[in-house]
Amino acid sequence: MSIPIRGVHHVGMSVPDIAIARRFYIDLLGAEEISAADWEAGNPWIDAIVGLKDSAAKTFIARLKNVQIECFEYTSPRSPDMDPARPVNRFGYTHVGFEVDDIQATYDRMIEAGLTFHTPPDLSTIVTDGDGRKSGFAATYGRDFFGNVFEILEIHDNDMIKPN
Repeated sequence: MSIPIRGVHHVGMSVPDIAIARRFYIDLLGAEEISAADWEAGNPWIDAIVGLKDSAAKTFIARLKNVQIECFEYTSPRSPDMDPARPVNRFGYTHVGFEVDDIQATYDRMIEAGLTFHTPPDLSTIVTDGDGRKSGFAATYGRDFFGNVFEILEIHDNDMIKPN
């Protein structure tokens, strides 16, 4: 018997600087901030949920069309620095994928903002027929301002990856 899941509500991410996270998700990606909250150390209810003692954090949730991203900057206990070049083959969540309308324009905008990518998108995988209809898909992995990996994808009429 399977567990009834209604869908993915959000993806949570711990970040070292909440202002820089807002710059990435809201200013650069165009997400809409739908809530923000802080909590001080000494909240046993939150400590029980997150599995930390004397936790304190700043947080926001931002909506990107069909998914919400929840970012936390834990001020207590503070995380050790992360490896900004953490390989994607390490166990755990490896990346968040964002579907875009124009991968080249999105890539160019992100490069201009100072983000890095493993490789430029290969646009030869998107084909336009005589009627102007596109098929295929293009994708590439980038790193946010902290080194977290994200993927941008442009998807057209592809049997393996269905667009939303």
